[in-house]
Amino acid sequence: MQRDVRSTLSALGARARGNLERSIGIDTRTLAVFRVFVGVLIVADVLARSRNFWYFYTDEGVVPRSHAMAVTSDTAFSFYHISTDPTVIAGLMVLQVLIAIQLIVGYRTRIATILSFLFVISLDYHNPFITSYADVLFRLLLFWAIFLPLGERWSIDAVHRERRSRAAIASIASGAILFQMVYMYFYNGYHKLQSDVWGTGEAAPLVLGLDDMTFFLAPVVRQFPTLLGIGGLVWFAILVISPLLIILVGRKRMALISIFAVGHLSFAITVRIGAFAYVALAGLLLFLQAEFWADSKAVAGHLGLDMGAVSRRVDRLEAVARSVPDVRITDESYVQMRKQLYSLSIAVIVLTVLLFSVGPYLPAGALVDSDSPHKQQIEQTANDYMIDQPDWTVFAPNPRTTDRYYVFVAQTEEGELLDVYNDRPLTFDRPDESLQTQYGTYRERFYMNSVRRASSASNTPTLLANHICQTYEDEHGITITNIDMYVVTEDVAMETIDDFENRERSSRFLHSHSCDGSEPERIPLPEGMRP
Repeated sequence: MQRDVRSTLSALGARARGNLERSIGIDTRTLAVFRVFVGVLIVADVLARSRNFWYFYTDEGVVPRSHAMAVTSDTAFSFYHISTDPTVIAGLMVLQVLIAIQLIVGYRTRIATILSFLFVISLDYHNPFITSYADVLFRLLLFWAIFLPLGERWSIDAVHRERRSRAAIASIASGAILFQMVYMYFYNGYHKLQSDVWGTGEAAPLVLGLDDMTFFLAPVVRQFPTLLGIGGLVWFAILVISPLLIILVGRKRMALISIFAVGHLSFAITVRIGAFAYVALAGLLLFLQAEFWADSKAVAGHLGLDMGAVSRRVDRLEAVARSVPDVRITDESYVQMRKQLYSLSIAVIVLTVLLFSVGPYLPAGALVDSDSPHKQQIEQTANDYMIDQPDWTVFAPNPRTTDRYYVFVAQTEEGELLDVYNDRPLTFDRPDESLQTQYGTYRERFYMNSVRRASSASNTPTLLANHICQTYEDEHGITITNIDMYVVTEDVAMETIDDFENRERSSRFLHSHSCDGSEPERIPLPEGMRP
């Protein structure tokens, strides 16, 4: 009898372990694609940031190193803070790209992943005023990726390795990175549950009505508010049921992934929020299991694609990979020690994250002492390396319902009034029919959000105004004496989503600055000038 019970319990335990491994397992081909995707995103991000190199990343711009360091922890880590020399900063950006290429080809992959993570947080610390949820999610995914064998397949490391590549990885690390995506989705859905708007179908049309952050196909899509409303309800629903991304397996999971992917792709062509859609797609890739690759191969065969040609090209790439030097320590004691340290570190990190991030929201959350010095030290370390979890309140609990644009009233030596932010004669009217064109890049919008939210004690608006004072004369031949910053808001309602003229407008004063360093005085506006 006891033997039967033990046998039954053993079978149930084996089945439970099998189900768990199936749920949190990541196909190594998927890991390889994720590795390449992440490397490409790093390269693309550095190239995109380089467009604002002087403006955002040197002391000649609006965020000198001293200001960036003043708003971050004294123990925060950044390679980019070693010098203010623009040549050094540019060189570090080039080095970051080279390490990302090393990650893409999978050479000394774990080292490349660690260095890529450190460079990513370094660049974010170099200018913390232009970061967004896309940067947060990317940092967290890259951090968890450190503990995954990204070079197991389709890499130089895989060619050098003597053993056969594993088919899938099921570990604490694989579970952690999948849970990161689910946590982000579910927590965002939880916030939206606190709102009445998301359940009415009005949220998505209102978001697409924000002209200062929408672009490309948004003007076309907003013509169909009913379809937008249905799409918004579907998105809201899948956020709430996002834990199924881990619970479901195989083709059922693929079906749910496809809905998320369609949602993110639709954001990519309508909402100008940077790389968030692509970072989220990189995270979604990790949920694809063996069925996806089997189905892809079947589809390729059905389409008559020459898989032999692909195989021959792979063979040539492997020959090139073998010519790359294989530099590694093969001592058995060192390898075993490294494995033990890896297992211990990942276990400690995951338990810490669960205890201090998720724990407070569980019934036993009171067991986590918020005043504990250990908790404070852990939170400080997480903050220093930018791996602390945000609230994930993207368009939550309620979507924003105000469009924004900026008017910087400037007075010249001759007494003329100009709007120097939009480079035009002074008016508080819309600078353009499409408000998103007021920003050269999407990171400029995040920067202006930082200027708008700055407290009276912050130097952020002062540094921007001072930069305009110094550069406007060089660029336009006009000397400015004073600058007053305003933000203009337009109330967006269902009736005025595409009717800009009939929106209610109001303006709010942000900051006053005197270009000669004297005490600033507000510039008197012509009668009836402000909205």
